[in-house]
Amino acid sequence: MVHLQKGDKKLLNAWAFYDWANSVYPLVITSAVFPIFYDALFLEKGRYISVFGFSVKNSALIYFITALAFLKVAILSPLLSGIADYVGNKKFFMKFFCYMGALSCIGLYWFNLDNIYISLLFYLLGLVGFWASLVFYNSYLPDIAFEEQQDAISAKGYSLGYIGSVILLILNLAMVMYPHWFCITDTVVESAAIKAMRYSFIMVGVWWILFSQYTYYYLPKGNRDSEQKVTKSIIFNGFKELKKVWYSLEKNIRLKRYLTSFFVYSMAVQTVMLVATYFGSQEILWESNEQSTIGLIICILLIQIVAIIGAFTTSKASEKFGNLPTLIFINSIWFFLCIAAYFITLPIHFYIMAALVGLVMGGIQSLSRSTYSKFLPETEDTASFFSFYDVAEKIGIVIGMIIYGIIDQRYGSPRYAIVFLALFFFVGVLLLRKVPKK
Repeated sequence: MVHLQKGDKKLLNAWAFYDWANSVYPLVITSAVFPIFYDALFLEKGRYISVFGFSVKNSALIYFITALAFLKVAILSPLLSGIADYVGNKKFFMKFFCYMGALSCIGLYWFNLDNIYISLLFYLLGLVGFWASLVFYNSYLPDIAFEEQQDAISAKGYSLGYIGSVILLILNLAMVMYPHWFCITDTVVESAAIKAMRYSFIMVGVWWILFSQYTYYYLPKGNRDSEQKVTKSIIFNGFKELKKVWYSLEKNIRLKRYLTSFFVYSMAVQTVMLVATYFGSQEILWESNEQSTIGLIICILLIQIVAIIGAFTTSKASEKFGNLPTLIFINSIWFFLCIAAYFITLPIHFYIMAALVGLVMGGIQSLSRSTYSKFLPETEDTASFFSFYDVAEKIGIVIGMIIYGIIDQRYGSPRYAIVFLALFFFVGVLLLRKVPKK
């Protein structure tokens, strides 16, 4: 481990590089390959499965499991980040959840419907590992970068993530389309394409662990010089810190109103990102299963590539017009995209939608993170404030996914749920307009 000063370019680049390492998870597992793989397992048996005595639609089931994972993260993050901030060892927790998530990705190689409970457990632990590690990763931002550096390095992190994950996804796409190139052949149980998808889950886990080592080499342990032992008296220190953050919001009107708006619109953003591929798989009129697989992966690739442009464009726009006006504009675009999604049926519609979503996806994520960092009061306990930010985001996702899953289960189609999400963006715009500029 090398000790570098705050603002050092090497330290900033090492921090941003963790996006390169971990972004293969949300792209390959959450967005692209796993949803297609998961839906393909149900082609012969139908879209409904019996779980705990209930007949549940396959997509609704994965939405509910996703909501459960985010609920666990929402409970764990204040507990662990408070301890991390107290003992000054955020990196230990970041590494623990990174490795748990990566190994769970490898475990998805054995995912099957006959062992649905253990299979879903691997999926759940992968989600928990990814998002819990981000709690500590995000909390490093004000520790390693000065305020004037934060927008740019946050955007750079997301852009590195998009580039790295696209590289792996292209390789995975080649494996699925041309498995014989990689000596992957059909078996009695499943096709070579499905087998290639299983190999891609292993590759995600290995990629995540391997490239994160560069980040861990340069990142400091935490933001304190001395370590302190964890005792029973500080086990719930994280929740006490959250309480302090909550009370401090009464004196910081700008931060409080921004967090409220973020809670609302982030609920919709994250839900759309988590369900997009399932929507495309079930609601778009693909000519064949092969066209569906290739088309969906191409759409996800398109989103990632355009998102690189979106992240940097948003960073430049925030410099010229300010963070809040830029966020209001992006949320307005999201609102109209959700309304338009109700009417799309053809592959060409989905491609156009993917390009537009990519343009605003990277921008709203990176700018939301850096805006929150700018609004923070002067404090050493940044992990507690980012834990609060993270808890707000995760609880929002839990609500969003449950609502989406219930509507999908009730009507057998998620189109009504997409329109419902547009309401959150509309309210988000109204709330952002009430955030004081100073």
